[in-house]
Parts: sequence; C-alpha cells; structure tokens
Amino acid sequence: MMLIPCPWCGPRNEIEFHYGGQAEVRYPVDPQAVSDEDWARFLFFRDNPKGMFTERWSHAAGCRRWFTVRRDTVTNEIHPDDGASNARTVTR
Repeated sequence: MMLIPCPWCGPRNEIEFHYGGQAEVRYPVDPQAVSDEDWARFLFFRDNPKGMFTERWSHAAGCRRWFTVRRDTVTNEIHPDDGASNARTVTR
C-alpha cells in the first residue's frame, strides 16, 4: 500500500487516486508545425526514470482535484512538488 499526500485531504490510500502520468509535458506551441514523428513522441513517449519522477495524480474518491508530486520510482517515497523540474515542450 502506498499513501499519497493529497494537498487538500491529507495522506490517503493509493486506491483513492487515479494516475495521470508524467507531469509538465506541454502541448506544442504551434501544433501545425509539428511533424508526425514529433506528434507521436508528444502523445506516446514518456520518461521512465529510476529515481525521482514528477507525476500528476487525481484524488478521484476525495476532493477530485489534480495535483503534482515527485515520487521515487524505486522506493515509492512521495514528496510534494517543489516546482524545480522544467517542463518540456515539443518545438518542431
């Protein structure tokens, strides 16, 4: 069992949440200029690090809000997002 700290409701069991994937993946600034390959990369390719990873979660069984946390993928230790990671943008 993993306890996820909802910023509004406090720590709750992981079964109350929905995983939203990698955080801070930005929509392309000019979608018409993006190649098919870069669209595929934007839609389907995400990082899969061993260690700290910034991700989005929704508290579906509670306040129903989305929030960002940093989770260690090895230990499942969760920290509130400090905003230190940089968003990536598809530029081509």
